[in-house]
Amino acid sequence: MKRSSNILGGLLVLLAVLYAACDIKTYEHGEILYENFCANCHMEDGTGLPGIIPPLAGADYIGLYPEKLPCIINQGIKGELVVNGRTYNTEMAGIPQLTEFEITNIINYINTAWGNDFEIVKHLDVRKALEECE
Repeated sequence: MKRSSNILGGLLVLLAVLYAACDIKTYEHGEILYENFCANCHMEDGTGLPGIIPPLAGADYIGLYPEKLPCIINQGIKGELVVNGRTYNTEMAGIPQLTEFEITNIINYINTAWGNDFEIVKHLDVRKALEECE
């Protein structure tokens, strides 16, 4: 009887640990970085500023040009950019102090936040994209 009680207790602890693990926020580091470096312009909810700063939430550009995102984050962007059929022409400053790991985390946060369902990027893909920036 004592042995089955120990097994049951162990199973309950295991279930509690697994339940707690399910509550962990995915890409929490990316969210923190986004809030510190990106949310001032793109807003906490990724909606941007209509007509001025493009949205990231539901942005077709993210799915169409994922290879450009590391360079845009690192170096910024000038000139016209079309997102969801709307043209934006506000210069974005780059954030060159971010590491390739931090850029990867930000992109993966954006790709999964606000209902976005874009592919998860790998660190090595971000590294390659950064090496090929114009």
